[in-house]
Amino acid sequence: AGFVLAVNAALFVGAGFVLVKSIRGIDYDSLEDLEQKSLAKQAGAWALEGCVPTRLEVADDDGGTSATYEVATFAGGCFWGTELTFQRIPGVIATCVGYTQGAIQRPNYEQVCSGTTGHTEAIQLIYDPNECSYERLLNALFNTINPTLVNRVNNDMGTQYRHGVYPHTNEQQIAADSFFETLRNKYETRGEGPIVTELKDAAVFWPAENYHQRYLEKRGQSAEKDCEEKVRCYG
Repeated sequence: AGFVLAVNAALFVGAGFVLVKSIRGIDYDSLEDLEQKSLAKQAGAWALEGCVPTRLEVADDDGGTSATYEVATFAGGCFWGTELTFQRIPGVIATCVGYTQGAIQRPNYEQVCSGTTGHTEAIQLIYDPNECSYERLLNALFNTINPTLVNRVNNDMGTQYRHGVYPHTNEQQIAADSFFETLRNKYETRGEGPIVTELKDAAVFWPAENYHQRYLEKRGQSAEKDCEEKVRCYG
């Protein structure tokens, strides 16, 4: 009886820890920043302001603007692999993983995985349009997904794994519309489809916990530009 009581107590403490962690939420001020080539901290600041940004101006050491980068948001299933795919693209300056297109503010991983918040796992990034086109980013996304599968990428299934393109500007919207039209024609010609990838306006993006940021890079997979090694989400 004493052993059972001890086990039950341990389970209770463990459940309490998860509950407290969920209630406490994410400390957005402690997230990684541009020094780590991560957009997480900046994305958290935007989210807390209810902002859907279009660009980020980066200051030089003298306080002047040294560069202006465009913002993009995509969903491609498990965000670990999606982030590494985009980290490797020349012209992508910084990335972060998180949650978007949902119904509640400040969601955490446990809530999103429950499938009740409406969020999808996504990435937000900044890129230099002089070096990387939005069309190249679209190609990178669709090389990793099957756009005819509903709420699924590879073996990951659920509404939180639905794939999507979320334009931030009119220019991105035009490019995405053209890309989707070409894609639909391609799949219809092959007798496949329909295309179910979401195409919606960008919404507030809530960055995920630091644990998830640059997850695969931290575990030894290369984030070098133009790296052709296979992205391995699991194992």
